[in-house]
Amino acid sequence: MATKPKHIGIVACSVEGAALCLREIAAYSLRVMGEHMHPQVTLSCIAMGEWMPAFNRGDYAGIAEFMLRETEIVTRAGAQLAICPDNSAHLAFKQVASKSPIPWLHIAQEVAKAAVRSGYKHAALLGTRFTMSGPVYPEVFAKHALKISTPAEADQQSVDEIIFEELVNGIFSEASRLRYNEVINRMKVRGCDSVILGCTEIPLLVRVDDCPLPALDSTRLLARAAVDAALQV
Repeated sequence: MATKPKHIGIVACSVEGAALCLREIAAYSLRVMGEHMHPQVTLSCIAMGEWMPAFNRGDYAGIAEFMLRETEIVTRAGAQLAICPDNSAHLAFKQVASKSPIPWLHIAQEVAKAAVRSGYKHAALLGTRFTMSGPVYPEVFAKHALKISTPAEADQQSVDEIIFEELVNGIFSEASRLRYNEVINRMKVRGCDSVILGCTEIPLLVRVDDCPLPALDSTRLLARAAVDAALQV
């Protein structure tokens, strides 16, 4: 009798990114487990409005409290490992992982592994203002001898505004897609060989088929890593 995969817990902040993560768990599982199969998944989603004040004041301890509260919920439901399809929330990852009752996967670590597998050396980072200005990706990528660059200030502002005014609300406009491509192309000119889609909604906007740089899709990479971890029983 085959061993049952581990139960995946998703601690979510934004609905669009969490939904994409769940969909990718199912799509990837189909490839590695067979038709109609995937590990059991429990998703608990904090309303973004609840924890945005903590982000805005740089209160990582407050963010960790939300994440740990949701971790308890998925753990009680039976989850044996946890992921958070929200890059900015990983600012509190160390505080969460040290107190969590179940093990966690780190989104930036999974992206870095993918960059190494593909031979990339210098990644552009797109995400929220918290992610682009924060230490999450630089710290992880430095451990793999990989370089991170962020867009110019005006481009960072534009990327961030589109995330919070459009993407998290399920709005994916052609004008914004082209705007992101312009930003990514400028990063290509600066020497980047890849781009991290470091907000879990960005893959819903940026199209891989015409992106100026090879894309490291943080949402889908995390989802696939969770399935792989669930199957390592």
